[in-house]
Amino acid sequence: MVTVLGESMVPTLAHGDRVLVRRVRPDRTRTGEVVVAAWGTPEPGGPFPFTIAEPEPGVPPTLAPWVVKRLVAGPGDPVPEAMRAVVPDETVPAGRFLLIGDNASASTDSRQFGYAHAEYLLGVVVRRSSRIGARPA
Repeated sequence: MVTVLGESMVPTLAHGDRVLVRRVRPDRTRTGEVVVAAWGTPEPGGPFPFTIAEPEPGVPPTLAPWVVKRLVAGPGDPVPEAMRAVVPDETVPAGRFLLIGDNASASTDSRQFGYAHAEYLLGVVVRRSSRIGARPA
C-alpha cells in the first residue's frame, strides 16, 4: 500500500488516497496503467523535485522518491507527439518508459524530464483503498 501525496493524478487519484500496488517487472506493464516508480535521476540530470507517494508505516523506503503516474509509452512504443520537444526519439528505447500525471497542470513528469528508467518501476496500481482519515461506511 502507498499513500498518494499531491494532485498530479486528479481525477483518478486524490491527495490522501491509499492504493494497493502489485510488484511487476517492467515487461509486464501495459500502456495506460497507473504505476508507482522510484524516479531516480531524470535525464539529462538532477533529482526529481518532489515525492508524491509514500510507503505505509513500517515499510522501508526504497529508491525514493516514489511517484504515481500513468504509463504512456514503454520500450519500443512510439513517443507521443506532445513529448517530442523533450524526447527527440521516434520510439522509446529499451530500458526506458514515459510517465505522465492525469492532471497536467499539477504534474511534473516525462513532459518535463523525459524518460524514466525501467529498473525503477515498483509496481502497478491494482485498486484504490480508503482515503487516510476516512471512516468506513
